[in-house]
Amino acid sequence: MTHRDILEKIRLAFPQPVSDTIHDSYFVHSMMRALDQVDTLKTHLPFLGSIIHGDFEAAKYTTLPDTMSSVEEVTKELVSYIEGMTIFGHPRTQQNVIGPTTIPSLIGVLLASLYNPNLAWDEFSRLVALAEVEVTAMTSQLIGYDPEQASGVFTFGGTGTSLYGVKMGLEKACPETMQKGTSEDAVVFVSDTGHYCAANITGWLGIGMNNLITIPTTPENEIDLKLLEQELRKAVTDGKRIACIIVTLGTTDAFGLDNLKYIVELRDTLVEEFKLDYLPHIHADAVIGWAWSVFNDYDFEENPLDFRPRTLRALAGACRRIQHLHLADSVGIDFHKTGFTPYISSLVLVRDQTDLDLLRRSPEQMPYLYHFGQYRPGMYTLETSRAGTGPLAALANLRLFGVEGLRAILGHIVEMTQILREHLEGHEGTTILNRGNFGTVTLFRAYPVDVDTFEIKRQEFEDAEFRDSLIEHNAYNRDIFQYVNSEAMEGRGVFISTTDCYRHTVYGEPIVALKSYILSPFVDEEDVKTVVEKVLEAREAIGESATD
Repeated sequence: MTHRDILEKIRLAFPQPVSDTIHDSYFVHSMMRALDQVDTLKTHLPFLGSIIHGDFEAAKYTTLPDTMSSVEEVTKELVSYIEGMTIFGHPRTQQNVIGPTTIPSLIGVLLASLYNPNLAWDEFSRLVALAEVEVTAMTSQLIGYDPEQASGVFTFGGTGTSLYGVKMGLEKACPETMQKGTSEDAVVFVSDTGHYCAANITGWLGIGMNNLITIPTTPENEIDLKLLEQELRKAVTDGKRIACIIVTLGTTDAFGLDNLKYIVELRDTLVEEFKLDYLPHIHADAVIGWAWSVFNDYDFEENPLDFRPRTLRALAGACRRIQHLHLADSVGIDFHKTGFTPYISSLVLVRDQTDLDLLRRSPEQMPYLYHFGQYRPGMYTLETSRAGTGPLAALANLRLFGVEGLRAILGHIVEMTQILREHLEGHEGTTILNRGNFGTVTLFRAYPVDVDTFEIKRQEFEDAEFRDSLIEHNAYNRDIFQYVNSEAMEGRGVFISTTDCYRHTVYGEPIVALKSYILSPFVDEEDVKTVVEKVLEAREAIGESATD
């Protein structure tokens, strides 16, 4: 077989560059076959087919085939890799902050993947670049930025959004870092329940993990403002340069909300008091919490969407902090979390375009790019290649939902979370740990029948004499988790998750918690009731095994 013969087979495996009715039908049919094969894996269980554990050791020895395969053969093989995947849209999946994806957002990803736009330059992305600007404008207005001054770019994930925030702050605090390197005097602040990416970012930027100052949080999982002020004052007094204060608006485990307004006012006070020659950058890590901005102008008194009173209070409770997002210098937003798009769709918003200009490179460094065109973000983005999938997916869902749709879906999953909490609070054997947080995640613990759950939570958290009790009940809750998930594997329950450290006690021990994270619009009251039923069933089963 000559190379021309092989080339003909290769060409058939590509979408045709010009219209070809027969091949276009073949392309669509190939996509449909793949979806049909995936559909055969669906059962009543919240995962596809059977859960198969991969042989990662054997995978290290995989070799490249000698000969070509066909679209059909490769499709069948690819589908096999999806087997065992959790269906995050299933009402009996309440595991983590991973949401289901809408049809329009999937179409956005498909279209962007089909024609491969690169957002580095509008010459390579055309109107897909326009989609990025439109999403930036819509989201800026949503959180309260002035769209004429604001700007933003999609990046490689929530970590990327915080990376941009810290890097811009570093350039403000330590000018010309891009040229001269990182100052040894730069420090970054974050809460101890903020995302661990802060450690990665300080390490990768050369600031150093030792220069990440982690501030303890209150029982409500928000940064301790008194301790933050103490540490900020100490840093300035010691001659340190504050590269960034990362303020978390929706912690991953508990949906804790830092007091952004107070922190901005504190920052401004310290600048004036110490006559700082720069303005420390404040980055709001709101990759989860940003979506609650749709309730900023909701009429909570009239309640036109008819939410239950407890749900209404939870939404208002979140808004009291989320409404101040516009005060941050930059904001991280994940549409693939509470925006219901596929991975990856992350946007870093900047209140003032000039902050991004701090990262701008000289055109002489890129002589083969940016000779013309209107949109050239590749001159300041970290990435040279940026896919159009994130902006098109985000645009699809913003157009699909609008304000009313986002309010309805967020209100529903918050309502389901509140119903779950009502049922958990209705049993003496369970207690909620993050009662003061208002998102869609519930952290809770279960205890044996002889434990006073009204007192034990406080005792284990505050009193070192209860260390043994805490350790024992940590193991107990791990056993509860194993039972509940094994039942879910058999189709008799709901997948939940667990965290090995919801937070530390005052004497330093980690607190294990069970976790329900509701993000699927298909979850209803019967699904949250099942969570509680299975936890209580696990208590009985573990209690019986202990007495045998």
